[in-house]
Amino acid sequence: MSARVSTYVNFPGNAEEAFLFYQSVFKTAFIGGIHRFGEMPQGAGHPPVTDAVKNMVLHVELPLLGNHVLMGTDAPKEMGFTVLAGNNMYINLEPDSKQEADRLFIELSAGGNITMPIQEMFWGAYFGSFTDKFGINWMLNFRSK
Repeated sequence: MSARVSTYVNFPGNAEEAFLFYQSVFKTAFIGGIHRFGEMPQGAGHPPVTDAVKNMVLHVELPLLGNHVLMGTDAPKEMGFTVLAGNNMYINLEPDSKQEADRLFIELSAGGNITMPIQEMFWGAYFGSFTDKFGINWMLNFRSK
């Protein structure tokens, strides 16, 4: 997989409705389908998923134009999230290497607020997120081939 930049959006429970709408507009197919909270592995570091949340969207990807991908998730209040204008959108960077992910994470987050330290995640990616010193939300997501 080559490096790419995407936009990541959070929804208060209507991500599937929004992405089905965007799919109808852009006439493209989801990459890898729609993943749901009920698919998350149970165990360390993951709170139990309630029945109300199990069918919500954990992750979805939709190509838009010019190799730009819109990604999204539901951010359920049942899991402690509050979606507001400002925390509902991220610039997602997917670099070519773990080293580049570390460099970008360290340099872009300097003086900002780290919301999730960059680390190996259960979905097979090296991931972290932060708000930079200018208030812009970023995610770094490296997936080895």
